[in-house]
Amino acid sequence: MTAMTAALEFKNLTLGYDRHPAVHHLNGKVAEGTLLAVVGPNGAGKSTLLKGIVGALDPLEGEIDRNGEKREAIAYLPQLAEIDRSFPISVYDLVAMGLWRRAGLFGGIGRAQKESIEQAISVVGLDGFEARTIGTLSGGQMQRALFARLLLQDARLIVLDEPFAALDQNTIGDLSELITHWHGEGRTVITVLHDLELVRKRFPETLLLAREAVAWGKTPEVLTADNLAKARKMCEVFHPDAPVCEAAA
Repeated sequence: MTAMTAALEFKNLTLGYDRHPAVHHLNGKVAEGTLLAVVGPNGAGKSTLLKGIVGALDPLEGEIDRNGEKREAIAYLPQLAEIDRSFPISVYDLVAMGLWRRAGLFGGIGRAQKESIEQAISVVGLDGFEARTIGTLSGGQMQRALFARLLLQDARLIVLDEPFAALDQNTIGDLSELITHWHGEGRTVITVLHDLELVRKRFPETLLLAREAVAWGKTPEVLTADNLAKARKMCEVFHPDAPVCEAAA
């Protein structure tokens, strides 16, 4: 039997803010090519975990082994509410930013790159929106543009934080198909979601988080009534004045 190659490994991982843990003592491996949903109640530490994966937040304890993947090579989509849409940038230029890692910040965009940008915009259904500034887009149109940028990043590890929040069903369906396509290409995709029915339908593996792992494995075995009730209870009893972690030596 071939040993599993891990895209990520969490080793006694604790993440938090001002030394107050938001995710603690997490252990486990994410195999290469995994399509993983991260679910849990509000305050469960889901977004915190993603910030740790992409290197925006350093561990308080333990570590994240990225299997040699550089942090800047990870494609990361934060929550839509965290993105400043007041900046006067066009859809075309926003999508083109997906080429920065390969072309460099001041690298020229040649004919092949322009074709790639145009193709990505077309794939997400935004033909004709190229010159529109992002501040004029609806939430669904903005998310489509951000997915087009992810397409151009061509990353092996893709991390998405609530990509379907407040979107219409057509947009959710279209973007879900893109995630399924990435999975079919052997990419590793980790997605924070609230819609458990969508998770059951689209995601073969799930991590149920409530500041620590409640369950992790095949989705039908994780999303049981008992596990979900346990996760809710664990988050409800969390006290905001919990002891801080000891400072690292």
